[in-house]
Amino acid sequence: MTSRSLGHRAPLLWVLLPLMAGLVIGRLAWSPLSPMVETVAAVILAGIALGFRRAWAPCLAVSVLLSGTAFYELRRARLSDWDTLPPREIRATLQVDRVFPPRPDGKSASGLGHIAGADAHLPELAGQSVYFSLALKHGVPPPLRSSEIAVIGVLQTLPRSPPGDTFDGYLANAGVNFRLTRGRLLATVAPATAYHRFCETALSRFDHILDRGLERQPALSGVFRAMLLGQQQELSEEQNLMFMQSGTMHLFSISGLHIATIAGAVYGILMLLRLPRWLQVVAGAVVLWLYVDITGGTPSAVRSFIMVMFLHGSRMLRVPGSPLSALIASAVVVLLLQPMQLFTASFQLSYGIVAALLLLGLPLTEAWLERWKFFADLPKPAWQWHHHLRDGAWRKLLGMVSIGLASTLVSTLGGVVIFKLFTPGSLVANLVLIPVSVLVVLAGFLSLLCGLAGLGGLSVVFNYAGVLVLAGIEKSVRFFVTLPGVYHAAHFTPAWLGFAALGGVLGAMLYGYATRWELRRGGFWPPFALTVLALVLGVSFG
Repeated sequence: MTSRSLGHRAPLLWVLLPLMAGLVIGRLAWSPLSPMVETVAAVILAGIALGFRRAWAPCLAVSVLLSGTAFYELRRARLSDWDTLPPREIRATLQVDRVFPPRPDGKSASGLGHIAGADAHLPELAGQSVYFSLALKHGVPPPLRSSEIAVIGVLQTLPRSPPGDTFDGYLANAGVNFRLTRGRLLATVAPATAYHRFCETALSRFDHILDRGLERQPALSGVFRAMLLGQQQELSEEQNLMFMQSGTMHLFSISGLHIATIAGAVYGILMLLRLPRWLQVVAGAVVLWLYVDITGGTPSAVRSFIMVMFLHGSRMLRVPGSPLSALIASAVVVLLLQPMQLFTASFQLSYGIVAALLLLGLPLTEAWLERWKFFADLPKPAWQWHHHLRDGAWRKLLGMVSIGLASTLVSTLGGVVIFKLFTPGSLVANLVLIPVSVLVVLAGFLSLLCGLAGLGGLSVVFNYAGVLVLAGIEKSVRFFVTLPGVYHAAHFTPAWLGFAALGGVLGAMLYGYATRWELRRGGFWPPFALTVLALVLGVSFG
C-alpha cells in the first residue's frame, strides 16, 4: 500500500526495544549476573558490533539489553539490608524534587525528594529517593522544588515490587525506595532557586488570571484550572469518578493534548511575526518549557515537550524526520534520564496511544480514504463548493474514527490494567470531547497571554468562552456515564496478562507497520483480534 504515513525510518528502535527489555529484566530480577559483569559484557558486545558488520544487529541488541539491566540496578540503588529492618525515626536533610498538591487545610505537605544528608550512623542513605509526608506549622508554606529542608520522621523501606495498583507501587515505579511519614518540617536549610521561586509566583499568577470573571462560579473555575494547569485536586470526588468512568480523565493531565495545542498556538503567533525559523523554534521552546515547568513539570508534560522539540528540531536543521522517529527518540532520551518511568502508567499510556495513532491510526485513515472516495467518477476540477464541503467532512470523519479506534485499543487494555475499568464508551466520548477540549485549552492559553500582557478584559472573555465549553463537556459526561454499558468494573486474571496483552497489541501494530499492512500478512486485523481475544479470555468483569 502506497501511503505518506508509511515507510518512515526509525533506526533508534534498535536501541529503544532492547533498552526497554533490559529494564524489565532488571525490574523482575531475572538476570543472574551482577551489574558490573553485565556492563563489561555490554562493552565487549558493543565493540564486536562496531568491528564486525555482519554481527552488528544481534550484538548491538544484546549489548543494549545488558546495559538496560545494569542501568536499572544502578539507578534504583536499593539497600537490600534495609528490607529486614523495622521502621525507625531519623533526622535528615531532604532535597525536594517534586511537591504534590496540598490538602485544603494546608496542615501537611508531601512529595518526592532525595536524602542529601542523614544521621552520622546512616551514611548509606545519602542520595536515596524518598517519599515524604510532613506536618506543617500554622502559617508555614509547603516547601518548593529544589529547596533543602531539615526534617524528622519515621523512615520505612518500600518492597522491591509492590502491587502496581497501590500507592507503594506508584512510588516504586517512580524509583523511590523509602517512605518518610509522620514527619515534621524542622527548618529550611537552603531556599529554592530563583528560577523555581519564579515558577511558583507565575503559577499563582496563572491561577489569578484564569479565575478572572469566574469568582461566582468556583466549581467551573476549578475545573477550568484543572484542565489548563493540571490541578486535579480542584476536581470533586464525583467529577473524578465521572471522568474516570467515561475514559476521559486524561483531559486533566498536562500531556500531549495540551502541549500540542499550545505548541500550535505559539508557533502560529511566531509565524505571524515573520521571525526566522531558528528563532521561532528557540522562542517557541522557551515559552513551551516555561508552561511545562510552571505547571509542575509532570513527567507526561516533559515527555510531550521532548517529542515536540525533536520534531521541530529536525525541521529546523532540515534533516529527515517524522513523528514516529521523534516519538522513539524522545522515549530513548526519557528512559536514559529517568529509566523508572517505563513502569509508570503515564508513560505506558501516553507512548502507547501515540504509537497506536502513528502505526495504525494514520495508515488506516489513508486506506479507508483510498477505498471509499466521494465523487470518484467526477473530475476534481468539476467539483462545486458542496462537493468539497462533503468530501472534507467525510475525510475528517474517517480520520477521527480510525484514529479513535487505534487509540481505543491501547486505552481499553490500559484502563483495565491500571484503573480496573473497562470503558467501551470511551471511544464515543473521546471522539467528541478531545476536539472540543482543544478549544478549552486554546481559550485558556489565550486568556493567560492576554492576562500577562495586561489585557484583563480580553482575558475575561476567553475565560468565559472556555468555561462555557467546559460546562457543556461536564454536563455531557454526567449524562453519558448514566447510560447502560458505558463502563464496567474489570480486571485481568492474572494481572501480568494485561501487560502481556498490551505489549502484544503494540507489537502487532509495529509488525503491521513494518510490512505496510499488507493483506496477505493479515492486514489491519491482528491488533483488533488480539485485543478482543485478551478481553474475552483474560478479563474478569464485575
